[in-house]
Order: sequence, then C-alpha cells, then structure tokens
Amino acid sequence: MKEFKVTYFYNENYYIRRFIFVGSQEKAEDLIQSERDSYISFRDSREIYHELNTRDVRVIQISEYNRIDKSKKGTNE
Repeated sequence: MKEFKVTYFYNENYYIRRFIFVGSQEKAEDLIQSERDSYISFRDSREIYHELNTRDVRVIQISEYNRIDKSKKGTNE
C-alpha cells in the first residue's frame, strides 16, 4: 500500500487535508472521483473528525506521500 495526501481547497485560504492508503495513484484518483458531489467523513492524524461535502470543493490535489520518521531524525542509525 502507498500513502497519498489529498488536499481539498475551498478557496485560497481554506483547505482540508487527508491521507489515504491505496495501491496506486490510479486507485487514489478513482476513490476521489467516486466521492464527487457527496458527503465524506474521516479522522485526521490528531483524531479530529472531519465531514465535508465535496460538491463545495474548488480544487482537489492528490500526491504520493512519503512519511519521514521524525523519531529517528538526528540519530546515526
């Protein structure tokens, strides 16, 4: 599984970001396209619940995300 960052932009100042795990960029795009004009809900990494109507989104960006393990930062391992 790969991790993808999905950002929903409502305008130039307001956006919501979510992370999804799917097998490929194409599957990520298929998922986002299947959610068009509907309500979706998810919890972010801080366990904050989000519910949004994708109909109101102006731009959606999808990109593969490679998480950096910050707990190992600064070590020589």
